[in-house]
Amino acid sequence: MRDIYARRLWQRFVSKNKLRILTRQESTLSGRDKKLIWHPFSQEKTAAEPIAIRRAQGSYVYDEADRPYLDLVSSWWVNIHGHAHPEIANTIYKQALTLDHVIFAGFTHEPAVTLCESLATIFPPKLSRYFFSDNGSTTVEIALKMAYQYWWNLGENERTLFVSFSGGYHGDTFGAMNVGKGSRYHSTYEKFFFDSLLVPFPATWNEDVDVVKKEVEAISLFQSHLEKNSKKIAAVILEPLVQGASGMRMCRNTFVDQVVEIARENGILVIFDEVMTGFGRTGSLFAFNQLTQVPDFLCISKGITGGFLPLALTVTTDKIYNTFLADSFSKAFAHGHSYTANPIACSAAIKSLEILQRPQTRNAITKISEAHAQGLAQLKKKCGNIVQNTRQLGTIAAFEISGTYNFDLNLKLKKIFAMEGLLLRPIGNTLYLLPPYSTTPEEIESAYQIISSVILKL
Repeated sequence: MRDIYARRLWQRFVSKNKLRILTRQESTLSGRDKKLIWHPFSQEKTAAEPIAIRRAQGSYVYDEADRPYLDLVSSWWVNIHGHAHPEIANTIYKQALTLDHVIFAGFTHEPAVTLCESLATIFPPKLSRYFFSDNGSTTVEIALKMAYQYWWNLGENERTLFVSFSGGYHGDTFGAMNVGKGSRYHSTYEKFFFDSLLVPFPATWNEDVDVVKKEVEAISLFQSHLEKNSKKIAAVILEPLVQGASGMRMCRNTFVDQVVEIARENGILVIFDEVMTGFGRTGSLFAFNQLTQVPDFLCISKGITGGFLPLALTVTTDKIYNTFLADSFSKAFAHGHSYTANPIACSAAIKSLEILQRPQTRNAITKISEAHAQGLAQLKKKCGNIVQNTRQLGTIAAFEISGTYNFDLNLKLKKIFAMEGLLLRPIGNTLYLLPPYSTTPEEIESAYQIISSVILKL
């Protein structure tokens, strides 16, 4: 009887105090997450509990114990001015009290128009038509659909091929995956892909003696594709200067210019995926600023709102736009998203663009670039052949850790760096740094010292 009474008391206690008797693991934010949430790009069976972040400020994010982590990947490349930037936060607050959202089919609003007007002051005049969406995959998907329908509207409906580069990653929707099949992320879905053509990407690095040879081979195959399929190709798509998700693989600007020139000579449209490279990452406002050629489509997202809200734009030309105009709906671009041109996101983007163009931001980008150059040189000096293929462009720095790729080592490195207070996310054997512009040279120098110490202990 005593046991039955005790059990009933315990059950009554449990019913009144469920949250209090959770295990320590279950009561943490990470533990609660693990029971419910499916995370991106993660093997959920082997993944450790995610680090629970409570707040962020400047270049740091802070966990539940208020432990800081220097965000050296800009939280997947979206944050450019630092976390919780007060000017952008206040702009969002004011806009939310004025106009939160309105359908964008048949309506417009001040933040959308002002944002496009602001971008028009820094874009080449040729890029004059703006189509809104909400992430990197969708801005690419839109460019692909527009490129195909451009030719369709002109009566050339045999142009169904796209040319892309090995290692290129353009997003995870089906069209974007198709032109990104040269990356290692989408092989599961290959049966769904439409035909497309691949060209080798002449990735280069410091002291690369074979770069010219690689470029010649790539151009030769590109020209061969065009000669054999000149009336079947709709467009060529590439990440100008830096392939992000394939490990910050870099190429020379003269190579990109040559690709665009050849495409032009053959009447092929050109799509620049600047989802990652845009908004100062490469040292210039956009990667195309380091080129002599202008694309027919420009895809931008990630840093557009300063890391606060999802937003994207596919920017194209009047020449493309005009082919969609007709007296009937048959030639219209039948595409849209529920949160197209969200006013709050557009307001954040306007303020972020203003901050980006300030002299102090440009100066910060220069200092980060200089700190990377010094850090990579010291890293190579300390670690020798363990560190290979060092490369840098603007605020982006990367290198490979020698040896065969090891998934366990990748996980181990992320964990060790987190314990050292660094938010780093290696891609295969590649370790890269892409910090917000709020990061100081001293913080970057300290990060390289920690990285070299960790690498030498492997």
